[in-house]
Amino acid sequence: MRRVLIATAAFLMTTAAFAQELDTKSAADLLPQAKQEGKVTVYAFTSRIGRVEKAFEAAYPGIDMVTFDMSSTEQIARIKSEAQAGLPGADVIYISDAPVVLTELFANKLVAPYVPPRVAGDLADAFKSPLLAQRLSTKVLMYNEEAYPEGSPVKNLWDLTKPEWKGRVIMVDPLQRGDYLDLMTEIVLKSDEMATAYESAFGKKIALTDGNENAGQQFITDLFANDLVLVGSTDDVNKAIGAKGQTKPPIGFTSYSDRRDNDDEGWALQVANDVAPSNGIVFPALLALNPKPANPAAARLAVDFMMGDESENGGEGFKPFYVAGDWATRSDIKPHKDAIPLADFKGWQMAPEETAKIRAQVADFILALQ
Repeated sequence: MRRVLIATAAFLMTTAAFAQELDTKSAADLLPQAKQEGKVTVYAFTSRIGRVEKAFEAAYPGIDMVTFDMSSTEQIARIKSEAQAGLPGADVIYISDAPVVLTELFANKLVAPYVPPRVAGDLADAFKSPLLAQRLSTKVLMYNEEAYPEGSPVKNLWDLTKPEWKGRVIMVDPLQRGDYLDLMTEIVLKSDEMATAYESAFGKKIALTDGNENAGQQFITDLFANDLVLVGSTDDVNKAIGAKGQTKPPIGFTSYSDRRDNDDEGWALQVANDVAPSNGIVFPALLALNPKPANPAAARLAVDFMMGDESENGGEGFKPFYVAGDWATRSDIKPHKDAIPLADFKGWQMAPEETAKIRAQVADFILALQ
């Protein structure tokens, strides 16, 4: 038994040393081993990963990138079940829902950090620890700019609880998609700001009804009571809000970056940025490794590629994400010309650790409303 333990310890030390060595290598140094591996598997929370796959395989012929597009909620469940069953899973995990990723996956060593040396100097500490953030994304209030050419018809989140918006506010069910639950949780965390906004909207101080402990909970209660429409996917939200030709389209919460599809889909999506106290949340899109990747060099090469090249827009690896509504975490990538500067954007920037503390309570609260 002692010999077995010693051999196991030696193997683990060798594996860790090998991983640390790979972590310091450049893309050029990773390439020979990555070509021998010949494959890299990626789980991603966005359909844009298909475009990354084509660009990666064009840049690195002979390395097959196999991608799976699934929500962060689905990824989390899959990573847990694969770990429990001893299955290999993906080499690279591209995921949002940082509160759960950090407290359940990272904390339990189900994902591992990796920061390509090439970009480390261009990232703030918060974007490379505990996990690498590739970009910042959103879940924010969006409206139809064809129907409302003068700007957002809503200037205060509490307007969504008024009779004129009854049955006309739409979002993905927050109990089905983690980033929407994070949005609801942030509203509760920002209850002081929500109370101030209530007074601005109604001209009086907020009075909490039974079962509500703060202004954030009261807002969620009132929103559901105003016949909030819950759907199954962000595409459903976008179509409902953005479709052209509507006279009284709904308003709702979706991704600012989905404006990129306006021309292709015939939408008129626009972000409601002039909203008190906020239009929603800004959150990191994280890149991590499987702690025991089947293709360790190709995995690191893929992460390096997805962080963008040395051009001012990040080149082919970052091109799918170089759109108005996504902000690169690399300081040397030039902001998109059509984007609202992050400093001027009204979204709350999440603190994932704080969100994680009350997220389950908010979920239970919403479940009771449903």
